[in-house]
Amino acid sequence: MALEMKTWCEICGRDLAADSEAYVCSYECTYCEKCSANLKGVCPNCGGELNRRPRRAADPVSPGTSQTAVRPLQSGLIWISSFGVWSLVSILAGVSIFQFYRARNISMGFWENQLTQFCQILPYALLTPFVLALAARYPVTRQNWLRRSGLYLICGLLFCVAHITIRGATPYAYWDPKVRAWHSAMWDYKTHSPRMNWLMFEDLFYSNVVDDITGAFVPIILVGHMLSYYSKLRERERRTAQLEAQLSKANLHALKSQLQPHFLFNTMHSISGLMFADVHAADKMMTRLSELLRMTLQDGAAQLTTLDRELDFVSRYLDIEKMRLGERLSIVHDISPDTLDAQVPHLLLQPLVENSIQHGIAKITGNGEIRIASRHEDNSLFLTVTDNGPGFQNTNGKGTKPGVGIRATQERLRTLYGDQHSLNLATLSSGGAEVTIRLPFRPIPDKD
Repeated sequence: MALEMKTWCEICGRDLAADSEAYVCSYECTYCEKCSANLKGVCPNCGGELNRRPRRAADPVSPGTSQTAVRPLQSGLIWISSFGVWSLVSILAGVSIFQFYRARNISMGFWENQLTQFCQILPYALLTPFVLALAARYPVTRQNWLRRSGLYLICGLLFCVAHITIRGATPYAYWDPKVRAWHSAMWDYKTHSPRMNWLMFEDLFYSNVVDDITGAFVPIILVGHMLSYYSKLRERERRTAQLEAQLSKANLHALKSQLQPHFLFNTMHSISGLMFADVHAADKMMTRLSELLRMTLQDGAAQLTTLDRELDFVSRYLDIEKMRLGERLSIVHDISPDTLDAQVPHLLLQPLVENSIQHGIAKITGNGEIRIASRHEDNSLFLTVTDNGPGFQNTNGKGTKPGVGIRATQERLRTLYGDQHSLNLATLSSGGAEVTIRLPFRPIPDKD
C-alpha cells in the first residue's frame, strides 16, 4: 500500500505542494530540492537514492492547503479537547476570582462571576482548532523563523479581533461602571434590538490584545508545534520500524533462498552418484525429490512452519539419503508429542541433518546413526541433531568452519529471534557431533 504523500521537507520543514519539485527515496522520505542537493542525493534515514518525485495534481481539499493543515479542523477530538480544556480554565478562573473578591469583602454573585469567565474565556475554544491548523500548516524552523514570525504576528492580531467579536456578542462583553452592570457590545437590552458599539470594541481590543496574543495565541501555537513535531517523530519512527522490518524480511528471504539451492544441488549430486549404479533407486530418489520440491513450493515465502511439518520434510529428505547409503544409515526419532505444534523456521532441520550425513556418516566406514530429538522445557523448545561421525574436529585438532547450511541457519535464527535463541555445536566425548538449538516455545494457535 502506498504511503501518504508528504507535504513538507523532512529536513528544513519547507512546505511542498503536490505539484512542486521534491525528491523522495524508495520509502517516500521527502526532501526539497535544496536539502536533496545538500544530502548529495542520499536519504539519511535509509541510505537509499533520492529521485525526483513525480508532480501530481494539487490537493482537492483546497488550493494551497495540505492534509496536515485541515486535520485539526476535521478531528472531533481536537474540538472536544479544546472545549474541555477552556471550560476547565473558565471554571478555575471563576473560582479564583470569586475567592479573591470574597477575601476583600467585595459583593459578587458566584454564578454571575462564573458566567462572566465563560463569556470571556470560552471563545478561545472556538478559535483553538484554527490556530492548531495554522501551526501544522506553517511550522517554524531555523530557516523560516523570521518570515513565520511576521505571519504569526498578523494572525495573532486577527485572533484577538475574532475573540473580542465573539465575546462582544455575549451578555458579559464589557463592564459599564456608570450603571455597574455587564453589557453586550452588539445588543441593546433596553430597546431589545441590535446595536454595534464600536467604541466598546475599540476598548476591548486595546485592553485584550496583549493578553490574547501572549496568554492564548502563543501558547496554542506552541502546543500546535509540539503536536506537529510529535506526529512527525511518530511518523519517522514508524517509517524506521517499517524499513527495519522490510530489511529483516529481505534478509530472511535471501538466507532461505541460499539454503534452497544448496539443498537442491547436494541432493541432485546424490542422485547423480547413484544413476549408473542403480537406475531404479535413482528414479525413486527423483520421485522423492519432486515431493520435496512440491512441499517447498507449497510453503512459498513462509518463514515459519510447525515442527510436525518440518519433520515430515526432513523424513522425505532422509528417504533419499537412505536409498543412497542403504543399511549404513539409520534414523532415530525422540520427539516429544507436545512439541509437534510448535513454530519453527522452515528448512531448519534439513541443513543440520545434511551436515551430519556429509561430514559425519560419510566419513566413517561402519553404520551411521542420526538421532533427532525435541523437548519442551521452561517455555523453550530444544531441538537436537546427533550423529556418530568424527565430530567437529579435524585431524590436527582445530575446529572446522561451519558450512553454508550452518552459517545460514545461524543468521536466520539471529534475525528471527535475536537473543532469544541459541545454537551450540559440540563434539561428544563418546564420538560424534551434536547440534542443539533452543527457541522460544510458540505453539500454533488452535483453529476453531
